[in-house]
Amino acid sequence: MKNEIKIFYSKDWVDYELLDTGEGKKLERFGPYTFIRPYEDAVWSKTLTKEVQKTWKNADGKFWNSKEGAKRGWKITNKIKPKWEMFYKGIKFLASPTPFRHLGFFPEQASHWDFIEKVIKEEKSAKGGQVKFLNLFGYTGVASLFALRAGAEVTHLDASKQTLNWAKENQKLNAELAEAPMRIIEDDAIKFLEREEKRGNKYDCVIMDPPKFGRGPKGEVWKIEEMLPKLLSRVKKVLSDKPLFIILTSYATDSLSLSLGYALADALKDFGGKVEQGELCILEKSNNRMIPLANTALWFKS
Repeated sequence: MKNEIKIFYSKDWVDYELLDTGEGKKLERFGPYTFIRPYEDAVWSKTLTKEVQKTWKNADGKFWNSKEGAKRGWKITNKIKPKWEMFYKGIKFLASPTPFRHLGFFPEQASHWDFIEKVIKEEKSAKGGQVKFLNLFGYTGVASLFALRAGAEVTHLDASKQTLNWAKENQKLNAELAEAPMRIIEDDAIKFLEREEKRGNKYDCVIMDPPKFGRGPKGEVWKIEEMLPKLLSRVKKVLSDKPLFIILTSYATDSLSLSLGYALADALKDFGGKVEQGELCILEKSNNRMIPLANTALWFKS
């Protein structure tokens, strides 16, 4: 693999905008609402134009972290719906402020959604047959919906029952996908992969966004620095003979995209292919600059 850092981003957002960043925060528009969330890497000043400053002041909600001397959590300043529909390239999904500062999806991952749909469609067009897609730590399932629309058989896994219910809601929002083949499973990722290996189940595409720290449905402890090598080893054992791609994303503050790339390259060296790594970014409206929000690495057949 080459030691190159790529920028991954989508220029096709309509329902979402990163309006401004600065002083440890980011200002975003999710559909009709604006929110302020922590962004510790923003070690620069906010934009000083009157229009942008007014938007900061009149945001519909702000997430406070404990470092700011206030009770951690959301302060909603204007009336908003508990959940509202969002839209990206024909796929609908619900947004809502969660206790973990997120709003139900990660807009910087849109470039991955584009990649997933493109590669699966091309494979289906060229060869037909089944394409099996596995979404580990699948959250509310937006990536799974793009794989589903491309024609894949999707297995969507998360340890949170509440999150999986949200994923089911998102599937139902898309009438053409409501009856499409998507298995939604509540389980610990490692234990699930071990059972899939024993059952002989194989996958052509895998996407995973493991947390820095978490617990499985039965209290299983997850620490990314300890568990990532084991996770990749287990993923390798459930891959088909000719897999299409593996996507690994991390929001852990001490992870690096090159490290993720090296981990993927080492785990998948027997398959050949190519590894790219870099930063998932959003184009900031106020200054027209790329703002990095996560590290990622992709393995794909070359």
